[in-house]
Amino acid sequence: MTRILPKAITNVIESFQRLPGIGPKTATRLAFYLFHVPQEELDQFAKSVSELKTNTVLCSVCKNIAEVDPCTICSSPGRDPSMICVVEQPTDVLSIERTGKFNGTYHVLHGSIDPLNNIGPEELYIADLLKRVSNVKEIILAMNPNMEGEATAMYITKQIKMRNGQCAITRLAHGLPVGADIEYADEVTLSRALEGRRQQ
Repeated sequence: MTRILPKAITNVIESFQRLPGIGPKTATRLAFYLFHVPQEELDQFAKSVSELKTNTVLCSVCKNIAEVDPCTICSSPGRDPSMICVVEQPTDVLSIERTGKFNGTYHVLHGSIDPLNNIGPEELYIADLLKRVSNVKEIILAMNPNMEGEATAMYITKQIKMRNGQCAITRLAHGLPVGADIEYADEVTLSRALEGRRQQ
């Protein structure tokens, strides 16, 4: 069968299709959009993608993605280090920060416990979190309200209680529907969930 599209465009389409949530039609549309973009913009786009990992680091304290280590949140004197909000992904930090209601620090797990996909506690940054809990007054478990999030929260709760019985463990409260992701929640919903968090 004759090739209809040039190999260069096919390669770009295939690359886009490997991204989460991008199907063949969207991938094709994006590839053709980039084809029509001026070369300077395309070069800048390629440069941004190639620097994505080379110009970022994982914060050694909270495991969030940052430009410096420790990150600006962990090194800020205005933050309360005795309060840690545990989230699944770096995008959850952005969502909670937009509310302006949280003045503690974070810990990013980079996923949740998911036995069906062979993701156990060892694949997440849970051990690093447990090293931080000795002088902490409150841990807010801001997992997504789904089966994996619940399993992760239960596991972390058990581990923290064995290490620091004085630490309050809370969960985000009403406002987040079951099965929804924190990343997509609006500021008002997240603010209410933070304010109404419950004891774990």
